[in-house]
Amino acid sequence: MDVIIDFISNIPWWGWILVFLFIVAIRDIFIQRSHTISHNFPIIGHLRYLFESIGPEMRQYFVANNREELPFNRIERGWIYASAKKENNYEGFGTDRDIYAHQHIFINNAMMPFQLPDHHPHHEDKTFLPCAKVMGLYHKRKRPFRPASIINVSAMSFGSLSAKAIESLNKGVQISGAYHNTGEGGLSAYHSHGGDVIFHFGTGYFGVRSQDGGFSLEKLVKLVAENPFIRAIEVKLSQGAKPGKGGVLPGKKITKEIAEIRGVAIGKDVLSPPNHKAFSNVPEMVDFIEKIADATGLPVGIKAAIGKLEQWEELANIMASTGKGPDFITIDGGEGGTGAAPPSFADHVSLPWVYGFSDIYKLFQSKNLSERIVFIGSGKLGFPAKAAMAFAMGVDCINVAREAMMSIGCIQAQICHTNRCPAGVATQSKWLQSGIDPTLKSERLAQYFKTFRKELIEISHAAGYEHPCQFKMSDIEMNVDDHNLSKELHRTYNYEKTQVAFNGMQNLKDCLYLGNYPQLTQNKNH
Repeated sequence: MDVIIDFISNIPWWGWILVFLFIVAIRDIFIQRSHTISHNFPIIGHLRYLFESIGPEMRQYFVANNREELPFNRIERGWIYASAKKENNYEGFGTDRDIYAHQHIFINNAMMPFQLPDHHPHHEDKTFLPCAKVMGLYHKRKRPFRPASIINVSAMSFGSLSAKAIESLNKGVQISGAYHNTGEGGLSAYHSHGGDVIFHFGTGYFGVRSQDGGFSLEKLVKLVAENPFIRAIEVKLSQGAKPGKGGVLPGKKITKEIAEIRGVAIGKDVLSPPNHKAFSNVPEMVDFIEKIADATGLPVGIKAAIGKLEQWEELANIMASTGKGPDFITIDGGEGGTGAAPPSFADHVSLPWVYGFSDIYKLFQSKNLSERIVFIGSGKLGFPAKAAMAFAMGVDCINVAREAMMSIGCIQAQICHTNRCPAGVATQSKWLQSGIDPTLKSERLAQYFKTFRKELIEISHAAGYEHPCQFKMSDIEMNVDDHNLSKELHRTYNYEKTQVAFNGMQNLKDCLYLGNYPQLTQNKNH
C-alpha cells in the first residue's frame, strides 16, 4: 500500500492529465454509445461539441458584422443598450446600412418641421407621448384607458422571465408612464410595483383558472377588484412564435411560487392547449369579451398572429352589425418573439408583422371599424423609424418584448428556453438572476422608453407633425424592387390609413382616462 501511495504521490501534474485523458478515451470507445464522433475520434471529438456550444458567441462577437445578425444585429442592440444607459447613441460618418436594400424605410421630412407653440407639454417633458386613442371609450366601458405611453412592455410572463426581471420591468414602466402586459403566466407580486398593468391570459387561464383547467370569471373579477392598477384585459388567441400551437413551460422552471400563481403542479411541464375552452367560434368569443367587460368594467382586447382572414372577416361583420367586440387588437408578427417554438413554426407559420397588420387593418377599415379599435403592433418595432412606419400603417401603440429584455441586460444568448440565461432575465436560477439589480435595471428600461419616445417625437416633428398618429401612408417610402426602387406605403400595401382624431398633445395630457404618468401625478399633487 505504501508503495502505491508513494507512486501516486510522485506522478507529475502532466501525468494526471494523461491519466484523465486515458479514462475519457476508454469511456468514449467502450462505454458511451450516443455520440458517434466521440466514439470514432476519442478525446478529440469532444472539441467539436465544445466549439459547437460556443459557436453563437463566437459569431456574435468575432465573426458577424454590425448589420448581419438576426434577430437583432449589433447596431440595433447597441442602440438599445446606449439608450437605456443614457449614453451617446449617435452614429458618426454616415449610415453603414445598405439604403438600397429591400424593405429599407425612408421617412419623408417636411421643408418646415413642426414648431412647438408656447406652453406646449413638450416644453416641460420632451418624452411625453401618450396614445391618441382611448381603449373602451366607444363601447362605453366603465373604466376606459388611454395608455400614457405609445411604447409598452409586451406579454412576457413570470416563469418565462425571472422574478427580478419582471420586477425591473414593472418598476421601469412606473417610472416611464408605460404599461406592463403580464403575459399568460398570471399576475404576481412582481407586477405590483406601481406600473399600469394589462392582464393577459391564454388557453391555460393561469391566474384565473378553475379547478377543471377552464376559465373562472369569478377569479378574474376578484383579481381586478383587488388590483386597481389592472387597466385592461387581453385574451390571447395566438402568438407569433407558434400560432395554433399550445405553449410549454418546462418543469425545471416551475418553482413553488410559480405553481401557486398559475395553479399547476411543481416540477411538471405545463402545457397550454391550442384552443380555448371558454369559446369555440367567433360569435362565442364576442360574447365572452362582452361578459368580461361587463363584469370588470375594463376594456378587453385580443392578441393574435395573422394567417387566414375568414374568421377575422366574421369578427368584423359581427362588430359592425352589433356594436360589440374587442376594444383593442394586438397584432403579433409571425417571425416569433420571446416564446420558444419549433423552427418549423417560428420560420414558417403565420405572416410577418407588416403583412399581417396590413391585411387586418384593411379588413376592419373596410367595415368602418378602424376608428373604434385601438391597434397595437408587436413585432420588432422597438426602434423609432420602424415605429414611424407602423404608425403610418395604422397602429396606435406598440408593445416590445425582446427590446425591453435587452434594456435590462439581455445579451441575445438565445437560450431562453433552457433556464440557463446568462443575464438572469429568462431563468428561475437564483444564482443567475442574482446579478440583476431591479433599482438599476428599472431605470434603464425607463430611459430606453424615454429615449425612444423622444426620438419618435423628433422624427414626427421633422415630418411636420405633432404626434406620430398623424403620419400618413404617403409619408413613408419603402424599397420594394429594382424597377421602382421605393414606393409609398399606401402603394405598397394598397390602402390608406384612417386618420386618427387628434386635437393636440395638451388635449391628451388633460384626458380623464390617461394612464399613470408619474410627472403629471407629481404636478397634480403639488
